[in-house]
Amino acid sequence: MTELADLTAELVSIPSHEDETDAGDAIEAWLRAETDAAVERDETGNVVARRGATDDPDATTLALVGHHDVVPPAPRQTTDDGGYVVEERDGRLYGRGTADMKGAVAACMLAFRDAAVPAGVELVVASFVGEEVGGTGARAAIDAGFAPDYALVAEGSTNYSKAGVTDVVVAHKGRRGSTVRATGEAAHASEPESGVNAVYRACDAVDVIRDIQFPEAEVFGETLSGSVAVTKMDGGDAWNVIPDACEVTVDERTVPGERADLGRVEALPGVEWEVDQDLPPMACGDDAFAEAALAAAEAAQDGDPELVTKPHATDAGWLAEVGVECVVCGASEPGEAHTETESVSLDVLDRCYRIYRELAENPPKKD
Repeated sequence: MTELADLTAELVSIPSHEDETDAGDAIEAWLRAETDAAVERDETGNVVARRGATDDPDATTLALVGHHDVVPPAPRQTTDDGGYVVEERDGRLYGRGTADMKGAVAACMLAFRDAAVPAGVELVVASFVGEEVGGTGARAAIDAGFAPDYALVAEGSTNYSKAGVTDVVVAHKGRRGSTVRATGEAAHASEPESGVNAVYRACDAVDVIRDIQFPEAEVFGETLSGSVAVTKMDGGDAWNVIPDACEVTVDERTVPGERADLGRVEALPGVEWEVDQDLPPMACGDDAFAEAALAAAEAAQDGDPELVTKPHATDAGWLAEVGVECVVCGASEPGEAHTETESVSLDVLDRCYRIYRELAENPPKKD
Protein backbone atom coordinates (compact mmCIF):
# COMPACT_ATOMS: atom_id res chain seq x y z
CA MET A 1 0.00 0.00 0.00
CA THR A 2 0.99 3.62 -0.36
CA GLU A 3 2.00 5.78 2.59
CA LEU A 4 -1.49 7.29 2.64
CA ALA A 5 -3.16 3.89 2.61
CA ASP A 6 -0.81 2.61 5.32
CA LEU A 7 -1.47 5.59 7.56
CA THR A 8 -5.23 5.28 7.01
CA ALA A 9 -5.13 1.57 7.84
CA GLU A 10 -3.13 2.27 10.99
CA LEU A 11 -5.60 4.88 12.22
CA VAL A 12 -8.65 2.80 11.29
CA SER A 13 -7.31 -0.21 13.20
CA ILE A 14 -7.35 1.76 16.48
CA PRO A 15 -10.70 1.57 18.32
CA SER A 16 -12.10 5.04 19.00
CA HIS A 17 -15.86 4.74 19.47
CA GLU A 18 -15.77 4.83 23.27
CA ASP A 19 -12.32 6.27 24.00
CA GLU A 20 -10.42 8.31 21.42
CA THR A 21 -7.18 8.43 23.43
CA ASP A 22 -5.19 5.82 21.51
CA ALA A 23 -6.16 7.27 18.12
CA GLY A 24 -5.19 10.73 19.33
CA ASP A 25 -1.89 9.33 20.60
CA ALA A 26 -1.13 7.89 17.17
CA ILE A 27 -1.93 11.15 15.38
CA GLU A 28 0.11 13.19 17.84
CA ALA A 29 3.10 10.82 17.65
CA TRP A 30 3.06 10.86 13.83
CA LEU A 31 2.94 14.66 13.66
CA ARG A 32 5.81 14.97 16.11
CA ALA A 33 7.90 12.41 14.24
CA GLU A 34 7.11 13.48 10.68
CA THR A 35 6.97 17.29 10.96
CA ASP A 36 8.70 20.15 12.75
CA ALA A 37 5.33 21.67 13.59
CA ALA A 38 4.21 22.92 16.96
CA VAL A 39 1.94 20.09 18.14
CA GLU A 40 -0.56 20.46 20.97
CA ARG A 41 -2.89 18.02 22.73
CA ASP A 42 -5.59 19.65 24.83
CA GLU A 43 -7.39 18.26 27.85
CA THR A 44 -10.34 17.20 25.70
CA GLY A 45 -8.10 15.05 23.50
CA ASN A 46 -7.96 17.24 20.40
CA VAL A 47 -4.72 17.21 18.42
CA VAL A 48 -3.71 20.51 16.77
CA ALA A 49 -0.46 21.19 14.88
CA ARG A 50 0.76 24.45 13.36
CA ARG A 51 3.49 25.37 10.91
CA GLY A 52 4.39 28.36 8.75
CA ALA A 53 3.90 31.90 10.00
CA THR A 54 2.95 30.82 13.51
CA ASP A 55 4.27 33.99 15.17
CA ASP A 56 2.81 36.46 12.67
CA PRO A 57 -0.41 38.05 14.02
CA ASP A 58 -1.25 39.21 10.50
CA ALA A 59 -0.83 35.78 8.92
CA THR A 60 -3.63 34.09 7.02
CA THR A 61 -4.55 30.93 8.93
CA LEU A 62 -5.87 27.90 7.06
CA ALA A 63 -6.90 24.80 8.99
CA LEU A 64 -7.42 21.27 7.67
CA VAL A 65 -9.96 19.80 10.10
CA GLY A 66 -11.11 16.27 10.83
CA HIS A 67 -12.14 14.05 13.75
CA HIS A 68 -10.80 10.73 14.97
CA ASP A 69 -13.81 9.44 16.89
CA VAL A 70 -16.17 7.01 15.15
CA VAL A 71 -19.62 5.54 15.73
CA PRO A 72 -19.75 2.06 17.33
CA PRO A 73 -18.65 -0.68 14.93
CA ALA A 74 -20.77 -3.59 13.77
CA PRO A 75 -19.69 -7.04 15.02
CA ARG A 76 -18.20 -7.86 11.61
CA GLN A 77 -15.97 -4.78 11.90
CA THR A 78 -14.24 -5.94 15.11
CA THR A 79 -11.64 -8.56 15.89
CA ASP A 80 -11.83 -11.13 18.68
CA ASP A 81 -9.55 -9.01 20.87
CA GLY A 82 -11.61 -5.84 20.43
CA GLY A 83 -9.63 -4.25 17.63
CA TYR A 84 -11.04 -3.05 14.33
CA VAL A 85 -10.93 -5.07 11.13
CA VAL A 86 -9.21 -3.34 8.20
CA GLU A 87 -9.29 -4.92 4.75
CA GLU A 88 -8.20 -3.77 1.29
CA ARG A 89 -10.23 -5.06 -1.63
CA ASP A 90 -10.61 -3.84 -5.20
CA GLY A 91 -9.00 -0.48 -4.58
CA ARG A 92 -10.99 0.28 -1.44
CA LEU A 93 -10.17 0.13 2.25
CA TYR A 94 -12.92 -1.39 4.42
CA GLY A 95 -13.47 -0.83 8.13
CA ARG A 96 -15.16 1.38 10.70
CA GLY A 97 -13.90 4.93 10.22
CA THR A 98 -12.41 4.50 6.74
CA ALA A 99 -14.89 6.96 5.21
CA ASP A 100 -15.96 8.82 8.35
CA MET A 101 -13.29 9.94 8.59
CA LYS A 102 -9.86 8.60 9.41
CA GLY A 103 -8.94 8.29 5.74
CA ALA A 104 -9.46 12.02 5.27
CA VAL A 105 -7.60 12.72 8.53
CA ALA A 106 -4.63 10.78 7.14
CA ALA A 107 -4.82 12.78 3.89
CA CYS A 108 -4.89 16.01 5.91
CA MET A 109 -1.85 14.93 7.94
CA LEU A 110 0.22 14.12 4.85
CA ALA A 111 -0.83 17.31 3.06
CA PHE A 112 0.07 19.29 6.18
CA ARG A 113 3.52 17.73 6.21
CA ASP A 114 4.21 18.02 2.49
CA ALA A 115 2.76 21.41 1.56
CA ALA A 116 5.12 24.26 0.71
CA VAL A 117 3.46 26.85 2.92
CA PRO A 118 3.56 30.36 1.39
CA ALA A 119 5.00 33.29 3.28
CA GLY A 120 2.44 34.96 5.52
CA VAL A 121 0.38 31.78 5.92
CA GLU A 122 -0.07 29.65 9.01
CA LEU A 123 -1.13 26.09 8.15
CA VAL A 124 -2.97 24.11 10.81
CA VAL A 125 -4.11 20.52 10.99
CA ALA A 126 -6.67 19.64 13.65
CA SER A 127 -8.25 16.32 14.55
CA PHE A 128 -11.06 16.68 17.06
CA VAL A 129 -12.74 14.24 19.40
CA GLY A 130 -16.47 13.91 19.96
CA GLU A 131 -17.79 14.91 16.54
CA GLU A 132 -20.19 11.98 16.51
CA VAL A 133 -21.70 13.01 19.85
CA GLY A 134 -22.42 16.67 19.16
CA GLY A 135 -19.06 18.26 18.43
CA THR A 136 -17.65 18.24 21.95
CA GLY A 137 -14.07 18.47 20.73
CA ALA A 138 -14.70 21.29 18.27
CA ARG A 139 -16.61 23.28 20.87
CA ALA A 140 -13.83 22.83 23.44
CA ALA A 141 -11.22 23.95 20.91
CA ILE A 142 -13.30 27.01 20.00
CA ASP A 143 -13.78 27.87 23.67
CA ALA A 144 -9.99 27.70 24.06
CA GLY A 145 -9.47 30.14 21.18
CA PHE A 146 -9.30 27.98 18.05
CA ALA A 147 -10.36 30.43 15.33
CA PRO A 148 -8.55 30.14 11.99
CA ASP A 149 -9.47 32.49 9.17
CA TYR A 150 -10.36 29.54 6.94
CA ALA A 151 -11.12 25.89 7.55
CA LEU A 152 -11.49 22.98 5.18
CA VAL A 153 -13.45 20.34 7.06
CA ALA A 154 -12.61 17.00 5.46
CA GLU A 155 -16.04 15.36 5.70
CA GLY A 156 -17.54 13.69 2.64
CA SER A 157 -18.18 15.53 -0.60
CA THR A 158 -17.49 12.83 -3.19
CA ASN A 159 -20.12 11.84 -5.78
CA TYR A 160 -22.41 14.71 -4.84
CA SER A 161 -22.79 16.54 -8.15
CA LYS A 162 -21.97 13.48 -10.24
CA ALA A 163 -20.25 10.11 -10.00
CA GLY A 164 -16.48 10.06 -9.80
CA VAL A 165 -16.04 13.67 -8.66
CA THR A 166 -15.04 15.18 -5.34
CA ASP A 167 -16.98 18.42 -4.94
CA VAL A 168 -16.66 21.39 -2.59
CA VAL A 169 -19.50 21.89 -0.10
CA VAL A 170 -20.23 25.57 0.58
CA ALA A 171 -23.25 25.05 2.84
CA HIS A 172 -24.81 22.33 4.92
CA LYS A 173 -27.83 21.88 7.12
CA GLY A 174 -27.78 21.77 10.88
CA ARG A 175 -29.94 19.69 13.18
CA ARG A 176 -32.08 20.87 16.05
CA GLY A 177 -33.64 18.09 18.06
CA SER A 178 -36.37 19.08 20.49
CA THR A 179 -39.12 17.73 22.70
CA VAL A 180 -42.71 18.95 22.97
CA ARG A 181 -44.26 18.03 26.32
CA ALA A 182 -48.00 18.05 26.87
CA THR A 183 -49.56 17.69 30.30
CA GLY A 184 -53.16 16.94 31.30
CA GLU A 185 -55.16 15.36 34.10
CA ALA A 186 -55.51 11.62 34.56
CA ALA A 187 -58.93 10.03 34.83
CA HIS A 188 -60.58 6.66 34.32
CA ALA A 189 -61.07 6.01 30.62
CA SER A 190 -64.74 5.25 31.18
CA GLU A 191 -65.19 8.92 32.17
CA PRO A 192 -62.87 10.78 29.79
CA GLU A 193 -64.67 14.07 30.40
CA SER A 194 -63.43 14.10 34.00
CA GLY A 195 -59.80 14.40 32.92
CA VAL A 196 -57.69 16.26 30.36
CA ASN A 197 -56.13 14.04 27.70
CA ALA A 198 -52.45 14.91 27.27
CA VAL A 199 -52.26 12.87 24.06
CA TYR A 200 -54.94 15.05 22.50
CA ARG A 201 -52.99 18.15 23.51
CA ALA A 202 -49.86 16.65 21.99
CA CYS A 203 -51.80 15.93 18.80
CA ASP A 204 -52.87 19.58 18.68
CA ALA A 205 -49.17 20.51 18.91
CA VAL A 206 -48.37 18.09 16.09
CA ASP A 207 -51.00 19.81 13.93
CA VAL A 208 -49.25 23.13 14.55
CA ILE A 209 -45.89 21.61 13.64
CA ARG A 210 -47.30 20.15 10.41
CA ASP A 211 -48.33 23.64 9.29
CA ILE A 212 -44.94 25.28 9.92
CA GLN A 213 -43.21 26.54 6.79
CA PHE A 214 -39.77 25.08 6.18
CA PRO A 215 -37.05 27.77 5.96
CA GLU A 216 -34.75 28.05 2.94
CA ALA A 217 -31.38 29.69 2.30
CA GLU A 218 -29.45 30.39 -0.90
CA VAL A 219 -25.66 30.03 -0.93
CA PHE A 220 -23.62 30.53 -4.14
CA GLY A 221 -26.78 30.00 -6.16
CA GLU A 222 -27.58 26.72 -4.39
CA THR A 223 -30.86 26.49 -2.46
CA LEU A 224 -30.74 24.74 0.88
CA SER A 225 -34.16 23.70 2.22
CA GLY A 226 -34.83 22.92 5.86
CA SER A 227 -37.34 20.45 7.21
CA VAL A 228 -39.33 19.67 10.35
CA ALA A 229 -40.59 16.20 11.22
CA VAL A 230 -42.24 14.58 14.22
CA THR A 231 -40.33 11.34 14.72
CA LYS A 232 -41.69 9.93 17.98
CA MET A 233 -44.70 10.18 20.33
CA ASP A 234 -44.85 8.67 23.81
CA GLY A 235 -47.86 9.01 26.11
CA GLY A 236 -50.08 7.00 28.38
CA ASP A 237 -49.42 4.21 30.87
CA ALA A 238 -52.49 1.95 30.66
CA TRP A 239 -55.31 1.20 28.25
CA ASN A 240 -58.00 2.34 30.72
CA VAL A 241 -56.44 5.58 31.99
CA ILE A 242 -56.70 9.03 30.39
CA PRO A 243 -53.03 10.02 30.02
CA ASP A 244 -51.73 13.02 31.95
CA ALA A 245 -48.44 13.32 30.02
CA CYS A 246 -47.27 12.90 26.44
CA GLU A 247 -43.96 13.70 24.76
CA VAL A 248 -43.32 14.37 21.07
CA THR A 249 -39.83 14.24 19.54
CA VAL A 250 -39.15 16.71 16.72
CA ASP A 251 -36.30 16.51 14.22
CA GLU A 252 -35.56 19.83 12.49
CA ARG A 253 -32.96 20.29 9.76
CA THR A 254 -31.90 23.91 9.96
CA VAL A 255 -30.45 26.23 7.33
CA PRO A 256 -28.21 29.29 7.74
CA GLY A 257 -29.97 32.41 8.91
CA GLU A 258 -33.41 31.13 9.91
CA ARG A 259 -35.11 28.58 12.15
CA ALA A 260 -38.61 27.15 12.07
CA ASP A 261 -40.90 28.77 14.62
CA LEU A 262 -41.48 25.71 16.81
CA GLY A 263 -42.13 27.93 19.80
CA ARG A 264 -45.63 28.44 18.41
CA VAL A 265 -46.74 25.23 20.13
CA GLU A 266 -46.39 26.89 23.52
CA ALA A 267 -49.47 29.01 22.76
CA LEU A 268 -51.50 25.82 23.32
CA PRO A 269 -52.69 25.03 26.87
CA GLY A 270 -50.50 22.56 28.74
CA VAL A 271 -47.79 22.44 26.08
CA GLU A 272 -44.07 23.22 26.53
CA TRP A 273 -41.18 23.03 24.07
CA GLU A 274 -37.52 22.29 24.92
CA VAL A 275 -34.45 22.12 22.66
CA ASP A 276 -32.32 19.03 23.36
CA GLN A 277 -29.60 19.38 20.72
CA ASP A 278 -28.73 22.16 18.29
CA LEU A 279 -26.03 21.42 15.73
CA PRO A 280 -25.55 24.61 13.69
CA PRO A 281 -25.69 24.83 9.91
CA MET A 282 -22.84 26.22 7.82
CA ALA A 283 -22.62 28.63 4.91
CA CYS A 284 -19.39 29.89 3.37
CA GLY A 285 -19.54 33.65 3.06
CA ASP A 286 -16.17 34.21 1.39
CA ASP A 287 -16.15 34.02 -2.41
CA ALA A 288 -12.35 33.92 -2.60
CA PHE A 289 -12.10 30.92 -0.27
CA ALA A 290 -14.82 28.97 -2.07
CA GLU A 291 -13.15 29.70 -5.41
CA ALA A 292 -9.70 28.71 -4.07
CA ALA A 293 -11.07 25.41 -2.77
CA LEU A 294 -12.84 24.73 -6.07
CA ALA A 295 -9.64 25.54 -8.01
CA ALA A 296 -7.74 23.07 -5.82
CA ALA A 297 -10.39 20.42 -6.48
CA GLU A 298 -10.24 21.08 -10.22
CA ALA A 299 -6.44 20.79 -10.25
CA ALA A 300 -6.51 17.46 -8.42
CA GLN A 301 -8.88 15.52 -10.71
CA ASP A 302 -9.99 15.03 -14.28
CA GLY A 303 -13.67 15.47 -13.48
CA ASP A 304 -15.62 18.70 -13.16
CA PRO A 305 -16.21 19.45 -9.45
CA GLU A 306 -18.89 21.89 -8.40
CA LEU A 307 -19.86 24.00 -5.42
CA VAL A 308 -22.61 21.98 -3.72
CA THR A 309 -24.62 21.72 -0.50
CA LYS A 310 -24.71 18.86 1.99
CA PRO A 311 -27.66 17.59 4.06
CA HIS A 312 -25.60 16.55 7.10
CA ALA A 313 -24.23 18.64 9.97
CA THR A 314 -20.46 18.67 10.56
CA ASP A 315 -17.98 20.44 12.82
CA ALA A 316 -17.93 23.17 10.16
CA GLY A 317 -21.18 24.41 11.71
CA TRP A 318 -19.52 25.10 15.07
CA LEU A 319 -16.62 26.86 13.36
CA ALA A 320 -18.87 28.94 11.11
CA GLU A 321 -20.91 29.99 14.14
CA VAL A 322 -17.86 31.85 15.51
CA GLY A 323 -16.91 33.46 12.20
CA VAL A 324 -14.56 30.93 10.60
CA GLU A 325 -15.08 30.72 6.83
CA CYS A 326 -15.56 27.04 6.02
CA VAL A 327 -15.90 24.59 3.17
CA VAL A 328 -16.31 20.82 3.36
CA CYS A 329 -14.35 18.51 1.07
CA GLY A 330 -13.57 14.85 1.58
CA ALA A 331 -13.50 11.29 0.32
CA SER A 332 -16.63 9.85 1.91
CA GLU A 333 -19.45 9.11 -0.51
CA PRO A 334 -23.20 9.22 0.25
CA GLY A 335 -24.26 5.99 1.93
CA GLU A 336 -20.83 4.95 3.25
CA ALA A 337 -20.59 6.49 6.72
CA HIS A 338 -21.90 4.53 9.72
CA THR A 339 -22.62 1.37 7.70
CA GLU A 340 -21.58 -2.24 8.32
CA THR A 341 -19.69 -2.21 5.02
CA GLU A 342 -18.10 1.24 5.40
CA SER A 343 -15.24 1.79 2.95
CA VAL A 344 -13.29 4.44 1.12
CA SER A 345 -11.66 4.54 -2.31
CA LEU A 346 -7.87 4.71 -2.08
CA ASP A 347 -7.75 6.66 -5.34
CA VAL A 348 -10.17 9.23 -3.93
CA LEU A 349 -8.11 9.50 -0.74
CA ASP A 350 -5.10 10.32 -2.89
CA ARG A 351 -7.22 12.88 -4.76
CA CYS A 352 -8.17 14.49 -1.45
CA TYR A 353 -4.53 14.62 -0.39
CA ARG A 354 -3.78 16.54 -3.59
CA ILE A 355 -6.75 18.89 -3.02
CA TYR A 356 -5.65 19.65 0.53
CA ARG A 357 -2.05 20.20 -0.45
CA GLU A 358 -3.01 22.41 -3.39
CA LEU A 359 -5.23 24.57 -1.21
CA ALA A 360 -2.56 24.78 1.50
CA GLU A 361 -0.07 26.02 -1.09
CA ASN A 362 -2.55 28.44 -2.70
CA PRO A 363 -4.88 29.76 0.00
CA PRO A 364 -6.76 33.04 -0.32
CA LYS A 365 -5.42 36.05 1.50
CA LYS A 366 -7.65 37.37 4.24
CA ASP A 367 -9.08 40.86 3.81
